[in-house]
Amino acid sequence: MKKLLANLDKEKLRRNLRLAGLIVAAYVLVVLMVLVATDARHVRFYLVDGPEISTAYGKPFTDPGRYAVSTGRITGEGEKELPVETTGEVDTSVLGTYELQYTTRYHLRSYTVTRVVHVEDLTPPEITLEYREDYEPSWFTGYDEEGYTASDDYDGDVTARVESVLLEDRVEYTVSDAAGNVTTVERPLHYTVTRPEITLEGGEEVEIPADLTFTDPGYSATDSLGNDLTKYVKVEGEVIPYKIGSYERSYSISNELGETVSVMRTVNVTPAKLPEIVQPEGRVIYLTFDDGPGPYTARLLDILAKYDVKATFFVTCLNPDYAYLVGRAYSEGHSIGVHSATHNYYTIYASEQAFIDDFNEAEAMIYEQTGSYTRLFRFPGGSSNTVSSFNPGIMTRLVKLMTEAGYVFFDWNVTSGDAGETTKTSVVLDNVVGGCSGLWTSVVLQHDIKDFSVAAVERIISWGLRNGYTFLPLDMTSPNAHHGTNN
Repeated sequence: MKKLLANLDKEKLRRNLRLAGLIVAAYVLVVLMVLVATDARHVRFYLVDGPEISTAYGKPFTDPGRYAVSTGRITGEGEKELPVETTGEVDTSVLGTYELQYTTRYHLRSYTVTRVVHVEDLTPPEITLEYREDYEPSWFTGYDEEGYTASDDYDGDVTARVESVLLEDRVEYTVSDAAGNVTTVERPLHYTVTRPEITLEGGEEVEIPADLTFTDPGYSATDSLGNDLTKYVKVEGEVIPYKIGSYERSYSISNELGETVSVMRTVNVTPAKLPEIVQPEGRVIYLTFDDGPGPYTARLLDILAKYDVKATFFVTCLNPDYAYLVGRAYSEGHSIGVHSATHNYYTIYASEQAFIDDFNEAEAMIYEQTGSYTRLFRFPGGSSNTVSSFNPGIMTRLVKLMTEAGYVFFDWNVTSGDAGETTKTSVVLDNVVGGCSGLWTSVVLQHDIKDFSVAAVERIISWGLRNGYTFLPLDMTSPNAHHGTNN
């Protein structure tokens, strides 16, 4: 019995001990659960340089660094770094904003943070200075820019944006790119001051024959270092090339300090020399045609070529579509003279300068078509015209002016009547034949812009050749058949 009771007591003790163990375990579990809940353990990320950074365009991107650890309110951070996975890319070849995600797992949960990366143009431009061998600044310019270039990784060539400032002993160059990055470089200067010398080609006094245009004989300027300063020479003093007389012209260079070097030239305009008139042998007819070229000029040239007859064309600029025929006439041996660019009497005879401007316009067209200038011309309306009477004395002045300038004008002593008297070919033929019959030297006036007048030319030539006449083009020595001036 006692043994039975003893066994029962042992069994009860074991049960009590197990129960007590369970109670303690439950208590510890509860304590642990409360501790975990209170500690609130989680993951903490550390991003080197912060969650938002900038990186340079075009440069390799290197993540500045990141790591993650566990942490709690009570137990603090763990010493062991957690494994972190990075997703996302940064393309530094394209400006923009990119995101990188950092992820780790802890206690069956995923934790993620994001870093914003701005790809920006952070690199300033580069300025490259050019240097000319043995260059030294000149007296006039102080410093003549030797050149520079500027480039930027993103904007490319930014040379046009460079601003330079000339200081006493240096030049400062500054450039900024579109992102606002600024670069400044300096060029030190070592001045050698030398006064320039102006040289006048032809000397300090020249004599030129009168003409309608004036071309300076030329000049040059250099300093003792050999720097060419000609482009900086200022020329003052008017020369009226068609007016006989003496003119003064000054040639000067001034530097930034107000110092001036200058020389003077006297230009003496003298009458041009004209060749002597040569009277041709035998009976001669000079066929002249005004106001062209026009739609009938090509047919006229064909007729002249058929008989190997040379004529004279006093041309205008009224029909530019036919201007090429001036070149053809010249190449086929005909004489070319100026008549007028506009043939507008009220424009041409408004003043001497107005006449010259109109004349030079026609001369320019002739040069363009033939490669040569001419000194032959015919006044619009002839030298005896009265349509210019609105400007009293203009014809007398122009005759003197043009003759002194070395130009030869021709009127006529035989008229075809095609300027308004008739529109019939037969009448033109009769007028020319009748006019030439009583003369040894005939200067015939026709107009190649009149088809009925051109139609008479072949019969005029046939008549002339049958009757022993020679057909010639006018030149500087030809008889001039001048009219008397009426204004």
